[in-house]
Amino acid sequence: MARQPDDKTAAKSKSDDSALIRELALLLDETNLTEIEIERAGLRVRVARNISIAASMPPNFQALASAPAAAAPADVADVAKHPGVVPSPMVGTAYWASEPGAKPFIEVGAKVSVGQTLLIIEAMKTMNQIPSPRAGTVTQILVEDGQPVEFGEPLVIIE
Repeated sequence: MARQPDDKTAAKSKSDDSALIRELALLLDETNLTEIEIERAGLRVRVARNISIAASMPPNFQALASAPAAAAPADVADVAKHPGVVPSPMVGTAYWASEPGAKPFIEVGAKVSVGQTLLIIEAMKTMNQIPSPRAGTVTQILVEDGQPVEFGEPLVIIE
């Protein structure tokens, strides 16, 4: 017959877990990080916070847009909620091509398939390919080449 853990051990473990989570939450606030994850003695803890991300449009957005200038401010607010938006899965620097001077992975108007590389995000000296989550046509590229991006920031819109 298996032994049941005593209530004192379980209570201490819960108290230790709560203290660890509180400590990580404070660390998030102090460092302005959006999430942190640790693994210790078989216990894996991930603490994340939701933040509002104001989508920034590239300087040449007006030249690419076919909508009147009066509609542009409403478009900026709605970009993050667009059903075809591809958000950044990490913090890093976005690049349009595999190396400087190379042909970009995508352009506005290009047809993409599921899994096709849209951009590369460099994080901690590692180049991470960002695959397309759906097939469709690229209608907007919302980041500039070499631009720093945040977790969840809109990168591309595919319709």
